[in-house]
Amino acid sequence: MNRENKRRKYDKNYYMKHPAVDSFKCKNCGWLIVSNGAGSNHRNHCPNCLHSKHVDNRPGDRAAGCGALMEPIGVWARSDGEWAIIHRCTHCGAMSSNRIAADDNPMKLMALALKPFAMDYFDRDRLSSMLETMEDQGNLF
Repeated sequence: MNRENKRRKYDKNYYMKHPAVDSFKCKNCGWLIVSNGAGSNHRNHCPNCLHSKHVDNRPGDRAAGCGALMEPIGVWARSDGEWAIIHRCTHCGAMSSNRIAADDNPMKLMALALKPFAMDYFDRDRLSSMLETMEDQGNLF
């Protein structure tokens, strides 16, 4: 084991300052994930199913003892317009937010974004009239 691998193994804050370049297999769908194409040095979720693994309490600290799957439950737009995925741990319920990556499945992202509108508690007629009003006033995007 070379010096860099030892440091990665024993320094719990290693990934806060160094890129995560190791490939891994998704625990949810089995997809082989490589860091190339993510658009970032810190790959933290599967680009196919958008699931993650609970390893950090703070980004890069590897201090979470849970290690369970984190399911994507929603998306949100940051103030700069960048999208982020909201994950919830299936074991302990912890929630976190992760930037989307360049190679994420766009259909899964859109399905996740539209998921609340498929719920029964939205009155579709009222939603349609609100959209029409917004379009008429020019306030839609």
